[in-house]
Amino acid sequence: MDIEAYFERIGYKNSRNKLDLETLTDILQHQIRAIPFENLNIHCGESMELDLETIFDQVVRRKRGGWCLQVNHLLYWALTTMGFQTTMLGGYVYNTPANKYSSGMIHLLLQVTISGKNYIADAGFGRSYQMWQPLELISGKDQPQVPCIFRLTEEERIWYLDQIRREQHIPNQEFLNSDLLEMNKHRKIYSFTLEPRTIEDFESVNTYLQTSPASVFTSKSFCSLQTPEGVHCLVGFTLTYRRFTYKDGVDLVEFKTLNEEEVKEVLKTIFHISLERKLVPKHGDRYFTI
Repeated sequence: MDIEAYFERIGYKNSRNKLDLETLTDILQHQIRAIPFENLNIHCGESMELDLETIFDQVVRRKRGGWCLQVNHLLYWALTTMGFQTTMLGGYVYNTPANKYSSGMIHLLLQVTISGKNYIADAGFGRSYQMWQPLELISGKDQPQVPCIFRLTEEERIWYLDQIRREQHIPNQEFLNSDLLEMNKHRKIYSFTLEPRTIEDFESVNTYLQTSPASVFTSKSFCSLQTPEGVHCLVGFTLTYRRFTYKDGVDLVEFKTLNEEEVKEVLKTIFHISLERKLVPKHGDRYFTI
């Protein structure tokens, strides 16, 4: 694996030597705008692998994306290769319909320490929940970013990531009640502890998430990619684009229903993905918002 190939994949041409917050932010933003958050392997009859060599081949050489266990594993490798003090952490994702966090550790995120300060870096949550900058690990502080206001809070050594969202304007009236729309202004995202993890800690859940009928990842095919102004999302045959703050305090969310050929074309033109196997787009009944 070659770090320069990773930099080329994400279009990063800036400093390789400054291990500061500015560089970390730059790397994170380049990755989330170049590497989609997606689970298309599952819906092409392929598996989602955790092996770093396989991830590198998929994401860097074949210019694909991946889910959190893959893209944050790749980011961990890149940051540690550069010399950043980086730790893998495990997260418990909030289930809005059930009003609780997952019982299993199903999300991989990173802690990066710079000059004695700790930050959370996560390139693998996607959609409108994706952080655009590392979050300082400090409890109760509002941290405004382009997508929303993020807030970390700590209670009895458990950390919680929430967001405060803007209103949203949906010009396509037929999509006003879409199950893809996030209706909560205050949204819980996930919880985590600061216990260091290894990629092996995620092996069993990696299998479960891509095989269980109860998993949102088997229920829906999805792909999302951040842009400088917003985020594209493709779920099944539904394409959306959210433009952050198109008016003061309001996001614009545009919907479009695609046919099979249009899905293939959108993957190439918007997400820069060319699949080697036939995709079977799926929009199941599991809760998943954009």
